[in-house]
Amino acid sequence: MNKDSKPYKWQSREQSLGYMVNWAARLFAREMDEALRPFGLMSGQLPVIFALADGKPQSQRELVRLAAVEQSTMAKTLARMERDRLIQRTPDPNDRRSALISLSSSAADRLPDISATVAAINARSHMHLTVENGELLLNLLRQVINNLTNNE
Repeated sequence: MNKDSKPYKWQSREQSLGYMVNWAARLFAREMDEALRPFGLMSGQLPVIFALADGKPQSQRELVRLAAVEQSTMAKTLARMERDRLIQRTPDPNDRRSALISLSSSAADRLPDISATVAAINARSHMHLTVENGELLLNLLRQVINNLTNNE
């Protein structure tokens, strides 16, 4: 091997889809965490909020599936949310070993403000994109997610 050659030519970070998506996700999380702090929420809790927003109680197993996170991550998230009185657990009438999780009344009452906060950050994230390009970006990200989840 020539001493000036490299075994692998690294892409610049701006040319790496993984790097750019991760960077955007970290920026989103930072913005969301700051904006959600007055509600006693963190960005990592939004999948639970979204899953429970329709008022239908869910099992922890179903929340794991909907949020696409590990069981242990969901258990920690729910414990914190219960501590902060954002959710409540009730016994599952169909399974004595499990509980159904729903938003607390105080969290449910704040859903319109939480939704508006999330929507404002999402709108800001693509304010310089055309509507078509915003839709294209979402569709492309859905395809990337589908590609990566179908290879597991």
